[in-house]
Amino acid sequence: MHIAPTRRSRVLAAAAGLVLALSGCSLVGGSDGGGSGDKADPVASAGAPGAPGAPGTAPGSPSAPGDPSEAAAPAGKPGMVTLAFAGDVHFNERTVPRLNAGAETALGPISKTLGQADIAMVNFESAITERGTPEDKTYHFRAPATALKELQKSGIDVVTMANNHAVDYGPVGLQDSLAAVKNPPIPVVGIGPDATSAYRPWITDVRGTKVAVLAASQVQDITNQRYAAGPAKPGIASALQADRLVKAVKDAKAQAPVVVVYLHWGIEGDKCPSADQKGLAKKLADAGATAVVGTHAHVMQGAGMLGGTYVGYGFGNFLWYGTSPYPDSNDTGVTTLTITDGKVVKEAFAPASVDSRGVPVPQTGAEAKRIADRRDSLRPCTGLAAPPR
Repeated sequence: MHIAPTRRSRVLAAAAGLVLALSGCSLVGGSDGGGSGDKADPVASAGAPGAPGAPGTAPGSPSAPGDPSEAAAPAGKPGMVTLAFAGDVHFNERTVPRLNAGAETALGPISKTLGQADIAMVNFESAITERGTPEDKTYHFRAPATALKELQKSGIDVVTMANNHAVDYGPVGLQDSLAAVKNPPIPVVGIGPDATSAYRPWITDVRGTKVAVLAASQVQDITNQRYAAGPAKPGIASALQADRLVKAVKDAKAQAPVVVVYLHWGIEGDKCPSADQKGLAKKLADAGATAVVGTHAHVMQGAGMLGGTYVGYGFGNFLWYGTSPYPDSNDTGVTTLTITDGKVVKEAFAPASVDSRGVPVPQTGAEAKRIADRRDSLRPCTGLAAPPR
């Protein structure tokens, strides 16, 4: 496996005259989302060329305007990794203009918080296609392939497409999505031309620490029924096949001390995790996952520690086309984990609110406290311990 050096090591090498100055150069296999300028560079997992997680090229991108968040990642040092997570993102209806947001970036000022972490991740709740026939369901989301580039500019380093909208436009849409993730500007996990690819983690190196990221969907819907990836079948990684996902986590753990599983799970509108969520979280923690996080409920769900594993049951909506019919569905934010020597040592939360454009806007003062306090109030029904802060 080829391991790309971190961006920090490139800068130091440049200062020593070993490489060209980073400015204006492409980073092969990298995603430089802006912010602190200390992003990790991705490493493709072993497997067929063009599988999700295969490297692309990433030019530098500007930092977003806005005040620094209290959840800003600390300066990196060997053995330490910072991971930023947020919820569901797509470009539909009122968020379509964010594909051409200009200097502000698609995600707006909160891009700075995302960019300050070594790795930032969201759920891309969409098919990547401009063709196809809508599936027999109520809601359909799709976006052009340029959406991945816009997310990269917003500080995002990797996205999951293991969700119930990844194949909203049928086999043709799936074909287009697979083509889009074959050589993407940022890695895409949780989808592939077969199960091996769909469950394959994206692996990166951050200052000498390998991080593996994989994804799957536990939502029981048409997508999981018709388009769960199989031995020779394209589709998404299914968390309904718990044994297959557990094996993927164990295999990832053999390659990387830090393993992140991003899931699509839970019951829409429910602020507490379901029995299925809790059961799967326990299995993945036992398999060695460092962090198990997810979305789908359209509202925030509680977070905390399950033994040594961080579990974030629900991040809520993030870049969202409309107001969901659930209380507090506009409450959102960015969760940043600091991991040292493979262990979660700190959780920080930057509160935000989805505005009338569908954009997550950072909050301060009383509103920030309200969102953060409400988020903490969701922990008791999870059975999780408070995370380190």
